[in-house]
Amino acid sequence: MNKAQFVELVQKSGSYKTKVEAETAIKAFTEAVTAALVAKEEVSLVGFGSFTSTLQKGKSGKVPGTSKTYSTKDKMVPKFKPGKSLKDSVEAGK
Repeated sequence: MNKAQFVELVQKSGSYKTKVEAETAIKAFTEAVTAALVAKEEVSLVGFGSFTSTLQKGKSGKVPGTSKTYSTKDKMVPKFKPGKSLKDSVEAGK
């Protein structure tokens, strides 16, 4: 599903009158979650899931087939853990 299709789905699900209103709601949600994660706060939506930012440790390795090595630095990455209701709904929709 691309963004335009998702906006239409949100418009129908949320009873928005226009696609612009639905897109504004989506944009507000994503910006709010992004701001919270940048501030290292957790966003928990009961039944849906939790958004968190966690530290991903750097690693080093070898490029296959060569003698070259590489290493990555520690970085913060976003994580999503689905809630029970979301898991159950997805499983029921097999």
